[in-house]
Amino acid sequence: MNGSKAWAEAGGPVGRPDAPGALLPLLGTHGAAVAFFAGVADLDATDPASHELEEGIQLASGARLEQFARAGSGDAYCFVGEGGEERPVVYVSLDGQAGPLALGLPELVRLCLVAPWWRDAPGRTSEELRKVADEYRDDLPDLDLRRDRAARALGIDPADLPSGATALARLVELSRGPVAEACRVLGCEGDPLDALFDVARP
Repeated sequence: MNGSKAWAEAGGPVGRPDAPGALLPLLGTHGAAVAFFAGVADLDATDPASHELEEGIQLASGARLEQFARAGSGDAYCFVGEGGEERPVVYVSLDGQAGPLALGLPELVRLCLVAPWWRDAPGRTSEELRKVADEYRDDLPDLDLRRDRAARALGIDPADLPSGATALARLVELSRGPVAEACRVLGCEGDPLDALFDVARP
């Protein structure tokens, strides 16, 4: 194991996480980042070469859909189109749902840091979401410490993170705008997958 990788796995700062293309490697190798994202936020980027979408899953636009991480359930985090970490990110669920999560990996990272329970947001009220957040904190009393360590490992000042409410509002915004249409995912039979969020709600 080389020195930089060993230092990353030990949880020390590495390289320049603000450099283009630097976030994804850190999500899969830096100890503090892996501990939070794979262990708390259910975003595992430790072995991207093993990730492969189910055959037939594709974007309605015909653009490229590239899986880069997975959830424990097997759900997929995917980049849309060509380019780097600035590409839109779509979540594809094995339950037949899909939709945009962020315009770029940096935005997704911030969502997962402040609201790792985002999957519970569709259809829930603010009060219900507070209960979900409280349950996370009951299970992980050191959640804020883990979040701050992961943020710093990625070159993010925890003080600059958005609130959980802001991040979840952004998800709803993306699901109702033109991004949602550009990121529409078709299932194996060619039919559009259901939206992640209830876009009919005001």
